Amino acid sequence: MAESAPTANLAGLPVRNIDHNPLRILQRCSEEGRPAFIAGPMVRYSKLPFRELVRDYSCDIVYSPMILAREFVRNGFARDSDFSTNEKDRSLIVQIGTNNTEDLLRMVEMIHPYVDGIGLNCGCPIKEQIREGIGAALMSQPDKVAEMVKAVKHVYGDKICLEVKIRVHADVSETVAFAKKIEAAGVDFITVHGRTKNTRSSEAADFDKIKAVKEAVSCPVVANGDCRSLEDAIRISKYTGCEGVMSVRGILSNPALYSGFEKTPWGAVEKFWDLSTAYGLPFRLVQHHLSCMLDGQLPRKTHILMNELKSFVQLIEFFDKTFDLKRRGDPGFGTRVAVPFRQDRESSAHI
Repeated sequence: MAESAPTANLAGLPVRNIDHNPLRILQRCSEEGRPAFIAGPMVRYSKLPFRELVRDYSCDIVYSPMILAREFVRNGFARDSDFSTNEKDRSLIVQIGTNNTEDLLRMVEMIHPYVDGIGLNCGCPIKEQIREGIGAALMSQPDKVAEMVKAVKHVYGDKICLEVKIRVHADVSETVAFAKKIEAAGVDFITVHGRTKNTRSSEAADFDKIKAVKEAVSCPVVANGDCRSLEDAIRISKYTGCEGVMSVRGILSNPALYSGFEKTPWGAVEKFWDLSTAYGLPFRLVQHHLSCMLDGQLPRKTHILMNELKSFVQLIEFFDKTFDLKRRGDPGFGTRVAVPFRQDRESSAHI
């Protein structure tokens, strides 16, 4: 096993309960006759405040952003900035980006008591990550991925739930062979994004290829791609046979989609404001989340103005002048659906 990793900066984090193991949740949801509803990993955006928000809206399993193992195991600052959690943050899978078995083992050693599952990223199509040999670059290296899976399961066995997230190949037989290899290595479940690493997000996901993987393996499979509503989640699960459905872009735009809302309810916006303030989320992230949540619900000029603001002070003034924004403790906080515009909202144009 790799040299013992430092544990500084993780003291005080809540130790996990086996009831929140993602495998148990997948099984429980199947017994309820529905897929598990999953919020996938998003670079920068699936931070703790957003994870807590989506759990208020029927999300069963939530991922952290991808964390680079190389930086995490060597840099205390990276640990502090990349990983935060609390007792409400469950079921949580931390996604790891690496192509190095030693770094993977060191990171798992550091965080496994505080998470419900570990995810190995073999699907990120970002060119910088591919050049580093991680993410979707690993889709051409099934033996290396199987080696990493075996190493983790050899040390931890059933003590940790291990997932691998992959993309499909142009030739579905390659994807099926890849999935079978990592299943044989001991992976607990597989998430399949129905696009190749070169497929644009504007092109439809290939659910036939996801279905082919599901039919070829015995372990649970999660379908990823084009889930923008509760109806999508049910339809995708029924078509592919998958035990879970993951949303990424869809849930970023509508954190309440798994609760059946067609667009982000205003209550979710208020809750996100509250959580972001409590956890100190950086301004640009808050602004981007709010822009995504309210896209299509504001007049075009109002939306553009919100995106051009430069500080928290400006953003708060804009919201208070444009909307009836309630704070925690106010009657009706977090309950409204429609955007509550103020009658005099035109004054916000002068911020």
